[in-house]
Amino acid sequence: MLSKYAFSSCFRGNKQLAASAAVSCRTQKRHSSCNTEVGREVRDTVVVGGGVVGVSLAYHLARRGRDVLLLEKSELTAGSTWHAAGLVTLYHPTPNVKKIHYDSMNLYSQITAETGQEVGFHQPGSLRLATSTARMDEMRYAFSRQGHKDAPYRLLNPDEVAEKVPILNMDNVHGGLFTPSEGHIDPYSLTQAIAIGARKYGANIQQNTEVTGLQPLSDGGWDIVTPKGTIRANRVVNCTGFWGREVGRLAGQDIPLVPVQHQYLVTKSVPEVQALKKEIPVLRHLDGGFYLRMERDGLLVGPYESQESMVQMTDWAQNGVTPGFGKELYPGDLDRLGPHLETCMEAFPCFQNAEIQSVVNGPITYTPDILPMVGPSMLPNMWFALGFGYGIAHGGGVGKFLTNWIIDGEAPFELIEFDPLRYGNWANIDYALEKTRESYGMNNAFGFPHEERSAGRPTKRVTPLFGKLKDAGARMGFASGWEVPLWYAAPGTTPEYQPSFFRTNWQLEQGREYDVLTKKVGIADLSTFGKFEVSGPDSRKFLDYAVAGTIPKPGRTSLVHMLTPKGRVYAELTLTCKDDNSFLVVTGGGSELHDLRQLRQILREMDCDTNITNVSEEVGVISIAGPRAGQLLSRVTESQVDTWKFLEARQTKIGGVDCLGVRISYTGELGWELYVKMKDMVDLYDSLIEKGTDLELGHFGTRVVNTLRIEKGFRAWGHEMNKDTTPIETGLMPFVRLKKKSNFVGKSGLLEAMKEVPTRRVVHLAINPDLTNLEPEGDETILCEGKPVGYTTSGCWSPVLNGGLAMASVPCLFTTPGTELHVLLGGVPRSATVLPGAPALTYSAREAEKKVKNKTAATN
Repeated sequence: MLSKYAFSSCFRGNKQLAASAAVSCRTQKRHSSCNTEVGREVRDTVVVGGGVVGVSLAYHLARRGRDVLLLEKSELTAGSTWHAAGLVTLYHPTPNVKKIHYDSMNLYSQITAETGQEVGFHQPGSLRLATSTARMDEMRYAFSRQGHKDAPYRLLNPDEVAEKVPILNMDNVHGGLFTPSEGHIDPYSLTQAIAIGARKYGANIQQNTEVTGLQPLSDGGWDIVTPKGTIRANRVVNCTGFWGREVGRLAGQDIPLVPVQHQYLVTKSVPEVQALKKEIPVLRHLDGGFYLRMERDGLLVGPYESQESMVQMTDWAQNGVTPGFGKELYPGDLDRLGPHLETCMEAFPCFQNAEIQSVVNGPITYTPDILPMVGPSMLPNMWFALGFGYGIAHGGGVGKFLTNWIIDGEAPFELIEFDPLRYGNWANIDYALEKTRESYGMNNAFGFPHEERSAGRPTKRVTPLFGKLKDAGARMGFASGWEVPLWYAAPGTTPEYQPSFFRTNWQLEQGREYDVLTKKVGIADLSTFGKFEVSGPDSRKFLDYAVAGTIPKPGRTSLVHMLTPKGRVYAELTLTCKDDNSFLVVTGGGSELHDLRQLRQILREMDCDTNITNVSEEVGVISIAGPRAGQLLSRVTESQVDTWKFLEARQTKIGGVDCLGVRISYTGELGWELYVKMKDMVDLYDSLIEKGTDLELGHFGTRVVNTLRIEKGFRAWGHEMNKDTTPIETGLMPFVRLKKKSNFVGKSGLLEAMKEVPTRRVVHLAINPDLTNLEPEGDETILCEGKPVGYTTSGCWSPVLNGGLAMASVPCLFTTPGTELHVLLGGVPRSATVLPGAPALTYSAREAEKKVKNKTAATN
């Protein structure tokens, strides 16, 4: 969560900054001196924090020839790095995080040869144990999402597990998921090796240099205050681990980080381990909640304690780290580890008689969702690399990722899972404390698809309809701090999620909401959208440069895309022109601040009189959709509904309150989005409910919207399109206006990409309808003759097909309708057929088709 300054609701362009900018004559282009003294006039990048992540960033920046200064308050590895257990892995359940792990492993496997510093890298592989049938289902689920990634995985049967881990008690072992060539490394030696490499390439590393102040400059740079003097820099990267909140406060930022005590123990020599012919893989006993590896001829065991027994550093989170804390540890507390150690003794009988040599209990830092915060904050040129619960596994890859982003001007690949701006000012420290307790305590819990966890909810982000929708049977989900209805329970039943890796209750019952939207009329609260007001004399000029599509005329709405400099899809937005100098910009709730940051960055680079105001919490959205939506709307407004055209926007009274109505619906059915002040939402909702009774008005959630948009072929940002794709392969070129006068952001990159023959396209795949207990959801591997050739981007159970339906990215040679492919579902290849297009027509397409038929009939 950033400060009030960082999240100021209104942001103005450069003309408004001109006066303050005159204070400094320095520009970023002039910030290019290469003096290596701490007190030199300007540095390009200052990295604050000398753990493995900060040192890795310094290494990669220097390796690419950039000036970089690293400041460490005490000595390298102080904090969490030095006492880490050193586990490194290629595995991760989140799609693109796997790339980070892969890049880390790639660096670590070469750093000794490059620098001469031994790092103690052991690569026996790792094995995630399945000790129940449900765990085996989970591993098949994970395995189905790996074939199109770099790292190899293999599902093992019990005999193969026993062969790899002779000291394991095989009772209740159903199998495992094995990843080769990973293992563990010495964190201290690794960090020192990377530091050697960084210095070799020209990085300046200053230890015993505490940062005591951070002062933003009018040109976007920063003054960094230290006891040794003030340093001026083009950008700052906060890599300070459990000091992250305190360093953030120096810049006026409030960052949701919570240090947590993590313990592991090391045994003395164990005869059974000593007798092993080779090192066993690193074991992760998920049901036991611990990891285990060899430490010489003993064992290292690291439990993840339960929510009830774990210890958070609450005082640190609220009041700051104990002064002088650096390479200290806390006393071990084996009582807290008791249940995990008992399971370990059952699984590894040799551990029962092992003598404990030491217990390590040190602080590591978590974000509410356990994933780190990596990337630029809302403040210009203030970057984060914070919240690493698994810093050794992430460190090498994150350093490379951030370096490429800083130097190339865009992220090298999509990693919105790590974006710092997934947290807004709703993520206060109370929320962070509740959520990190849940997340840490459930570290090894089942990762069921579509599961929602309840800690810290609701936040302050609830709409006035929250109680009414809950009473109507809504099962709430969480999106950027908002409570959003996912689906509705049948009347008289409780909206509870039944966790499963197969089709489960809400999926089997979705037909009710589907029928409401395709046969009747439905109502939904879509207030989770990110909503920005763009206004001022130059607002049209600004938007024309910021997006690749058409800027609408007053009273119209356009679907547009922001591109990166290389022509990849940064965001999908709708623009509604209210008048010549005022626009409403709408984006998905999950990318609200991600997109706002980009808009503000573009505005800073322009000389135009434009304001951007975030109105996401002031403006609500009610959607009505379905064949009877027009009838319903006509009952609550005096506006002429039958003349209301697709993508037309009207400011009018609806249900007795002022609304901006737009005829648009992501369902592809007849529908409207009604933008209304939050305070008026209840009046509008009540009016619609009252007038819709005889039309069989029903509620619908976002899950059925996803089904309908897939059937209609609508692309979704984060699925079919993101910063890994261009508009070319995703089918978005009809929305790009290459001939418009504006040299919009990403145009040159897109033109360059168009010189190449396309290699991939997004298609629809019909899954074998005989498969009724599984459905695709996205990120499943697609096979052709056993070889991975692509991946699903989205998926659902399609009522139109009465079977599974996926959208997928595949090579162009496999896009011919009728092509037979296979999709990994439940760990098994399932037959699938390429369709000629989306299996369902939109309302507009059906109406156009109807007109053609009527015209043909009339002429005959």
